[in-house]
Amino acid sequence: MTTPITILHGAAVFPAAGGELFEGSVVVEGDRIADVVAGPAMPSRSGQVISLPGMTLLPGLIDAHVHLVPGALAQSLTFGVTTVLDMFSQPDLVASAKEQAGSRLDVADVRSSGVGATASGGHPSMMYAPFPTLTHADQAEQFVAERVGEGSDYLKIISGTGGLWPSLDSETIKALVTAAHDRGLLVVGHMSSVAGVEEVVAAGVDVVAHVPANAELDKSLVEHMAQAGLVVGPTLATIENTLGEAGGAAVVGDARLAEALGDAWARRLTSDAAGWHGRQMPPYSRAEDNVRRLSDAGITLLAGTDAPNPGTVFGASLHRELELLVRCGISPAQALAAATAEPARVFGLADRGRVAAGQRADLVLVSGDPLTDITATRAIERIWRAGTACDRRAFVASAAEAEQLDAFDAQLSKVVAAVRERWSN
Repeated sequence: MTTPITILHGAAVFPAAGGELFEGSVVVEGDRIADVVAGPAMPSRSGQVISLPGMTLLPGLIDAHVHLVPGALAQSLTFGVTTVLDMFSQPDLVASAKEQAGSRLDVADVRSSGVGATASGGHPSMMYAPFPTLTHADQAEQFVAERVGEGSDYLKIISGTGGLWPSLDSETIKALVTAAHDRGLLVVGHMSSVAGVEEVVAAGVDVVAHVPANAELDKSLVEHMAQAGLVVGPTLATIENTLGEAGGAAVVGDARLAEALGDAWARRLTSDAAGWHGRQMPPYSRAEDNVRRLSDAGITLLAGTDAPNPGTVFGASLHRELELLVRCGISPAQALAAATAEPARVFGLADRGRVAAGQRADLVLVSGDPLTDITATRAIERIWRAGTACDRRAFVASAAEAEQLDAFDAQLSKVVAAVRERWSN
């Protein structure tokens, strides 16, 4: 059987390794990019030609921080997110998502940490319990072995969350990092305070999840992180909502995103938009200031949303994250790399993240120039996952999915209420 060939001709192509956009053609053969040819000339290949003048062709986007719920993969793909990195979900949900991603091309691909490492009663026990926890460093080897047995692709460790919840001690965190590294696993350290950053950095994690807003990151700490080659996923799209900014409303307010959301998801984005002001919460601006410090030190940033936390939604909120990263002072090209080549490199996804020969044909076509205006990523014209064109209709949950989502939201509301109460006290 002959493999179909498609020639995407005349678009501006986002370069594989930075630099300016260039006019060119991308030859897609089956599920792979067979060739990328610079210049206006038509490649010397026969196949279906799709002319794309005035458009920009990007690699499929990667959301480097989500938590799986029913429909997450389908909705992500609607907004050009072709791969998601799950940062804590129960094994049965992860297995189901991976089976779905492996058998269908109308949903995003997925990698997962599975169950993260946390203390008994620690975050996020209220959200996902029951799940295995740790009380001693000598349990680290077994914990990591069990996660590998369940199919986890990397390890997530939860450090103290501002003293709001029980936490693993430093020796247990270090033991977990060692056990994971011994098995070749990347380690992501979750924290929500500067002290938490210091703890996970001292333990030797590879990726820091979230950026703190409780205090300014110390210059010496940032320099140490840079020297150690650490990577940070700030998740500003969730933090802005957590700290009282109307980020969800900003997503709904952009017609380029709202048209593919549907009314139910638009309501979800704005249903918890306020309520944190006046509760002794730190200012959101401090989070952006800390991202600026990290960027100025040359630390690699990853774009992740922490969806489906309040005020976020799969796929659409990644475009908000890109906008917020640029607002912190990084260039649009760097922001795009944070959602394409950088997460692919950091998490060992060598077959994606760039528009280059041999890569998976995960592609997003947008109108406009996102290197001039990062919000142009929202003007999506077409999406391809593994060479297959995707339908962009708004995701509508099935009855079973809607029931599970309602249960998830109810539980999430309890967690949010508990966090607010503890912050207030």
